[in-house]
Amino acid sequence: MNGGDEVVPAPAGPPHPLDWKFSQVFGERTAGEEVQEVDIISAIEFDKSGDHLATGDRGGRVVLFERTDTKDHGASRRDLERMDYSIGRHPEFRYKTEFQSHEPEFDYLKSLEIEEKINKIRWCLTANGALFLLSTNDKTIKFWKVQEKKVKKISEMNIDLSKSMGNGCIASSSNSSSSRPYLANGGSPDRSYNYISNDFSFPPGGIPSLRLPMVVVSSHESSLVARCRRVYAHAHDYHINSISNNSDGETFISADDLRINLWNLEISSQSFNIVDVKPANMEDLTEVITSAEFHPTHCNMLAYSSSKGSIRLVDLRQSALCDSHSKLFEEQEAPGSRSFFTEIIASISDIKFGKDGRYILSRDYMTLKLWDINMDSGPVATFQVHEYLRPKLCDLYENDSIFDKFECCLSGDGLRVATGSYSNLFRVFGCAAGSAEATTLEASKNPMRRQVPTPSRPSRSLGNSLTRVVRRGAEAPGVDANGSSFDFTTKLLHLAWHPTENSIACAAANSLYMYYA
Repeated sequence: MNGGDEVVPAPAGPPHPLDWKFSQVFGERTAGEEVQEVDIISAIEFDKSGDHLATGDRGGRVVLFERTDTKDHGASRRDLERMDYSIGRHPEFRYKTEFQSHEPEFDYLKSLEIEEKINKIRWCLTANGALFLLSTNDKTIKFWKVQEKKVKKISEMNIDLSKSMGNGCIASSSNSSSSRPYLANGGSPDRSYNYISNDFSFPPGGIPSLRLPMVVVSSHESSLVARCRRVYAHAHDYHINSISNNSDGETFISADDLRINLWNLEISSQSFNIVDVKPANMEDLTEVITSAEFHPTHCNMLAYSSSKGSIRLVDLRQSALCDSHSKLFEEQEAPGSRSFFTEIIASISDIKFGKDGRYILSRDYMTLKLWDINMDSGPVATFQVHEYLRPKLCDLYENDSIFDKFECCLSGDGLRVATGSYSNLFRVFGCAAGSAEATTLEASKNPMRRQVPTPSRPSRSLGNSLTRVVRRGAEAPGVDANGSSFDFTTKLLHLAWHPTENSIACAAANSLYMYYA
């Protein structure tokens, strides 16, 4: 090499596929254990720091988990990463607390039962060591504050209790098996309430052993208390499918099939209808809203998806009622590809903004699509989640599985996306330029096991069509194109990616599985 030659670094290729490992599981089922309907997890959400995780279930409960492995170090994790400090242990969470968020209700005006099932959870900004979050069922949104309360108890009493005094001031019970003294009014010196009543009187000459302060109160243990700060109700005629916090920290949106409402966190008595797709005649209705989310940094922008497979970007600065959109993202159908199922499987069940807000990830029944908000001609990437199910669309339609709403998520660095499938499988795809990463994982202690065992009970999706399929000589409905079995009755609908690390939490029925790479 000549001295004047410059060394040109090789262009950086796509990142290597991640090696996923099992981290921990909460609520793992034992063999043969029957899962109660109310225990099935219906929502998962990390907070912005990634140090807390919340889950909601069909029984209306919210369960909070707290990260513990970073607390062993004096510096914060961000400081350690800045110093290129390597933490050898994987992320670890522990159960923190749980509370009943919603109860079953009955709308007497419409003769309608309202389930307690938690549809979505969203974390709000923390303040003074307290955690704040929003949770919603089909009709009502609630704003919760979770805070530690210290329980104070009397640790020392400055009276010589070995001597009894006049006026029945202090007495000991001869019938009690305990040697602990009790006051005449029934109080106990170590109780945490005020035990000195009006009948307490000092004997003549006073009490030589008494010096002020009479009692010493100290804090012993602390307990977590969840308190509902506000209830946002009576604003939706249809089921709420989404809630999303604004980056301004003051407002949030809630969406149902036909409307999106804007709320102020401090005001529960009113909301502003900002999107309304309800036609004058309901017979003219052609699509409904399926998901909505605020832009992560621009407080004036939000996106919402529809049952026709389109995503609309809305700018709140244009008008109070956002009848028109600033951008429309939809993929054109290939000529001759339309069928009875085309519109059903095109319906978008979930959308997520990337961390920087440039990309939107959408999930329809068959695929994940990544959209660049600066390019509305089509998605920049499309990922096939379970293409092998396409020949089974009739079976999926017969048992309503085709209407399952799978969620999606992006990694904090924007290099990967993930979503769930059947047989408690989920898939991770690389979305960097040139990446071919496509990893299939199972929600179990052995996530890299591709071959899923054949279900012990017949899948509902087979139904009466089993005989029909076998007669035709086609492959059995329980086997995919790779020869792996699948079960429509076990589905992984809900998952979340840690905001700063390659760590995923996902729900398989009532079990919460966590993985890291």
